[in-house]
Amino acid sequence: MADLLPEHPDFLWRNPDPKPSYDAVIVGGGGHGLATAYFLAKNHGMTNIAVLERGWLAGGNMARNTTIIRSNYLWDESAGIYEHSLKLWEQLPEELEYDFLFSQRGVMNLAHTLQDVRESVRRVGANKLNGVDAEWLDADQVKELCPIINTSEDIRYPVLGATYQPRAGIAKHDHVAWAFARKADELGVDIIQNCEVTGFVKDGNRVVGVQTNRGTIATGKVALCAAGHSSVLAKLAGFDLPIQSHPLQALVSELHQKVHPTVVMSNHVHVYVSQAHKGELVMGAGIDSYNGYGQRGAFHVIEEQMAAAVELFPIFSRAHLLRTWGGIVDVTLDASPVVGKAPVDGMYINCGWGTGGFKGTPGAGWTMAHTIANDEPHALNAPFALERFETGALIDEHGAAAVAH
Repeated sequence: MADLLPEHPDFLWRNPDPKPSYDAVIVGGGGHGLATAYFLAKNHGMTNIAVLERGWLAGGNMARNTTIIRSNYLWDESAGIYEHSLKLWEQLPEELEYDFLFSQRGVMNLAHTLQDVRESVRRVGANKLNGVDAEWLDADQVKELCPIINTSEDIRYPVLGATYQPRAGIAKHDHVAWAFARKADELGVDIIQNCEVTGFVKDGNRVVGVQTNRGTIATGKVALCAAGHSSVLAKLAGFDLPIQSHPLQALVSELHQKVHPTVVMSNHVHVYVSQAHKGELVMGAGIDSYNGYGQRGAFHVIEEQMAAAVELFPIFSRAHLLRTWGGIVDVTLDASPVVGKAPVDGMYINCGWGTGGFKGTPGAGWTMAHTIANDEPHALNAPFALERFETGALIDEHGAAAVAH
């Protein structure tokens, strides 16, 4: 196909013209959209479906994320869906028959203040009650696990300890998307690139079609899985979402020898550091405070976070920047996703994951597929319904699970 990425010439699918009708249409060809398509076909036998991507496959947030995978969230609802997702991560390399470099090297969340320590110890206890692997490490244990970290007392952000999830880790984000895409294609799913959604066709309050720049497609079920632009798509369908879009910045360095054995995060200073398989350092910050759709961020935000990272890791002070980027993340009022039915009949929404989107990829796909196939939510995503913003049953993960927003 014309849009085939040259480094992967063995891809099997083509860039088909849309059929006149599909049983379901998924808007968004990133990780969540492709995972939803795969699980619809594998778990529910729905293969007459199309994934529509405005640009190229996995060219949005899927190519601009942290690569971090973990499930050590505080609240029961979050722990449920993220732990299910982590269990899927552990079996997917074999199931998808694709090495997307899943590495369970563990994730540490640093504590720098007494309040950090109290929150962290509380979260470790909550994780254990929910069957999530979690440990509390003191400063000496942090140093033993990650020798290059600065645990001296005379720095701005002294390390008082950390939570640790051994089963957590990283994976190569674009490979994950290609793995889902290949298997979805084998099962009969159409993956259509350069196909921008411009509107929806409704009969009363029921969706009956999708308007695109390549024509109108008839369908009775539509899933919105386009990170960063969910509110725009929702407005086209005639409803609003309680989310805001923000830039989220990250960067990678030139290649270095392997010196960083795990993933280190700090919610207090909004920074994370890991080392990719080839050797580049991957660093990122919290979201920029302003709303926007630009795939870049304010320099002062990333500068402040990198200053903190270098203080924690003095060995990185002379590393050279290779490239920077910014993703666009949807953030809800309670920093938890919306996964479920939309106010329009036959329409389903998956948005608001904030900084948790990548780690939740397989879990989101699994539960969305169930919801679409049965027109009812899975037990794991039922708490994440849009209605919670009316009932007040929020899942407030703001800062509760070491998230940086």
